[in-house]
Amino acid sequence: MITAFHYSKNFKLLGRFGFVLLMSFILVNCKSSKISKHLDKTLDASFYDNQFTGLMVYNPRTKDTVYNYNADRYFTPASNTKIFTLYTALHYLPAQIPALTYAIDQDTLLVKGTGDPTFLHPYFKDSTALNFLKSFKAVKLVTDNYSNGKFGPGWAWDDYDMYYSPERSAFPMYGNVATISNSGQLTTYPEILKGKTSYSDLNGRRDFNSNTFFYKVTRKDTIEVPFVVDSTLLKQLWDDLLPGKVTLIPNTLTKTDQTLYSVASDSVYKRMMQVSDNFIAEQLLILASSTVSDTLDADQIRKSMLDGPLKDLKQKPYWVDGSGLSRYNLFTPLSFVQILEKLYTDIPRERLFNFFPVGGKSGTIKDWYAGEITPYVYAKTGTVGNVHCLSGYLVTNSGEVLIFSFMNNNYRTSTSKIKEQMQNVLEYLRDNY
Repeated sequence: MITAFHYSKNFKLLGRFGFVLLMSFILVNCKSSKISKHLDKTLDASFYDNQFTGLMVYNPRTKDTVYNYNADRYFTPASNTKIFTLYTALHYLPAQIPALTYAIDQDTLLVKGTGDPTFLHPYFKDSTALNFLKSFKAVKLVTDNYSNGKFGPGWAWDDYDMYYSPERSAFPMYGNVATISNSGQLTTYPEILKGKTSYSDLNGRRDFNSNTFFYKVTRKDTIEVPFVVDSTLLKQLWDDLLPGKVTLIPNTLTKTDQTLYSVASDSVYKRMMQVSDNFIAEQLLILASSTVSDTLDADQIRKSMLDGPLKDLKQKPYWVDGSGLSRYNLFTPLSFVQILEKLYTDIPRERLFNFFPVGGKSGTIKDWYAGEITPYVYAKTGTVGNVHCLSGYLVTNSGEVLIFSFMNNNYRTSTSKIKEQMQNVLEYLRDNY
């Protein structure tokens, strides 16, 4: 027990500054103890009995762990994986996206893909690369300088026709999807795919192995359907864009030592994080590999990150893709907290928070975690069947920034009920820390 006598004695010994530090230490520990007891009771409730839950809360200013519950256990992270992809892209990529590499031989242009996801993408609407290609009489295009598969390991095979599962490739076009809508008649983007699209009474959106697309007659919305990235379709798309100019050629040893840049990289990162865009996430790892090798290899980039900038992680993740579509991915809450701290240390707060969905305001948490006056949660969601995770930054009413990772696996209730419980916890931290 600390008595008034001890306070007086310590005050003389430590001086005013030391006394303030001592009192701050005591108050912080009392606060942390109160929070831990409350959260222990919360996570011990029957709601959590039949699922696997992990939560870590950390104060990057004081370097204190505010709360730890299964933080060193491995979870399926779903799209929380994109936080690692963001860190990788920031480590490797310049301020503008490398659109392509090239070499010029008189009036002929030799081009190799870098994996840039923005080329003719309906969201970015960037024409930098296309205008550059138009200025040459002939273009020889390499698209087979990519060493990974079209799909990531562990992806669900029957998602092949769903918007969130486009194929990966060296030189994507149109986001590697056909955008189909119905306004009295079927329209497609790119328009050349209209002849391959028809109405259907069935739910399927595309043949499994061919570019034949279907739009259910009862639909009214716009849908995005991944297309099969093969040489036949690529040739058709390029002939439609630049008739007679583009020849697809096998990879060559000819050095393409010049780089054309397109959109601002931050705009791509924000799009990936805000709407949890799987295609952009996968292509960013491919893009990162283009900065170190002519051969595009996302697997090697992940290995390089784990063996290099992320070798100090206390639990090494099992990391197999950029998007989090794969259930093979295994990460701990502690690993997310560690990488979020690296981001918080390396990047100015305004820029960093701009990447993340904002509670009650934007992205995948627009309808959740709304602040009373100002936003208090800046975080990335991760959701697949029976998995929901949220990792990011929480601003308390006292002005502290806390880093947290809240991971839920193997639940059988609705995801909305999981979110309700998470919101209760985060609001408690906001109001009491």
